[in-house]
Amino acid sequence: MHTPKRHKRLHHVKECILSGIMSVNGKKVLHMDRNAYYGGESASITPLEDLYKRFNLPGSPTESMGRGRDWNVDLIPKFLMANGQLVKMLLYTEVTRYLDFKVIEGSFVYKGGKIYKVPSTEVEALASSLMGLFEKRRFRKFLVYIANFDENDARTFEGVDPKKTTMRDVYKKFDLGQDVIDFTGHALALYRTDDYLDQPCQETINRIKLYSESLARYGKSPYLYPLYGLGELPQGFARLSAIYGGTYMLNKPIEEIVIENGRVVGVNSEGEIARCKQLICDPSYVPDKVKKVGKVIRVICILNHPIKTTNDANSCQIIIPQNQVNRKSDIYVCMISSAHNVAAQGKYIAIVSTTVETNDPEKEIKPALELLEPVEQKFVSVCDLFAPTDLGKESQIFISRTYDATTHFETTCDDIKDIYKRMMGVDFDFEEMKRKKNDIYGEEETQ
Repeated sequence: MHTPKRHKRLHHVKECILSGIMSVNGKKVLHMDRNAYYGGESASITPLEDLYKRFNLPGSPTESMGRGRDWNVDLIPKFLMANGQLVKMLLYTEVTRYLDFKVIEGSFVYKGGKIYKVPSTEVEALASSLMGLFEKRRFRKFLVYIANFDENDARTFEGVDPKKTTMRDVYKKFDLGQDVIDFTGHALALYRTDDYLDQPCQETINRIKLYSESLARYGKSPYLYPLYGLGELPQGFARLSAIYGGTYMLNKPIEEIVIENGRVVGVNSEGEIARCKQLICDPSYVPDKVKKVGKVIRVICILNHPIKTTNDANSCQIIIPQNQVNRKSDIYVCMISSAHNVAAQGKYIAIVSTTVETNDPEKEIKPALELLEPVEQKFVSVCDLFAPTDLGKESQIFISRTYDATTHFETTCDDIKDIYKRMMGVDFDFEEMKRKKNDIYGEEETQ
């Protein structure tokens, strides 16, 4: 237990992914969790009775809910972009061996109280009832421009400087109207607010390309989701870490993080000190090293019907752009069902989330809840969002950010890459990761 080279992590999907990546990088990893299950706050709760207990609801699920153990309910719902960073991390670390994914059946956007399929290809754009005829033509031109755009080939820029021209000016160039700008920025580029409009357009163009490329892989939507819920992800990375000699300890209360001369040297649990050189943890372990940066409301809704006007999809995402409901940040709805082995037969789980902006968060998400009626059972949580004030340079304690309201993993992966860089001093490199893994497997074969 006292090996001096240990890196320790406490908790969460992010920490599990990092422990897998660090193990592949040859680090000696001990992963401790105060809970009896993997993934902490980003766990999937099963059986259903446990969800009722967790939210202090009186009584137990009605018989109409089916068997409790048929349920795996994510506390924090997120989908994976088919061509996104997390899928790359899964592929490169071969964690995909432990997981089965299913494509989400539809991506929708809210406009004027109704929901519409998000058009992201030229064919869909021309068929969409979101826009009038002339608007469609302009949007189609814009999509063709984005598809041909190559940041390494100035001939594709058409007078746009990707590092200087704002996205607002790019929209102007194509004469796009406010509704189209809304769904492009929020349902394709997946921004939560409109701050991006006055920033250089390269990031937005790349985000729209990611959406289109992800969509192109499977056709129905750009999103994937694991069978049996997101709790499968931390378990997959835990297995990976174990293959490379990582150690896992669940049910380990953390009494104290031991610091000497301003640096972390270990963790005290049940009278024993596990020594380490670096520590990764979530904000709940280090309240004095984080600051509150906002709040998120999430409402888990159990339904006995698919969401109206989604063509009876057994899974979907709906984005309500902030402008449509006079807000600063978007409202998200993620819906999954028994098709993903997370609910009893004929049941659907819809999870609404947004960044809190007022003193009445439940009122803020009303437009989303109205889309889901009738709702059989609701589970409401409002959580504080924390960000580290100590970046770990001196202390060697690396703290992750609280999960935001987005329903995809791109911001989660940005945080993982940020922690990796702070720990290792170099950027996270997917190709390097692939090589390291091959080296280790290669060595094993030659022994």
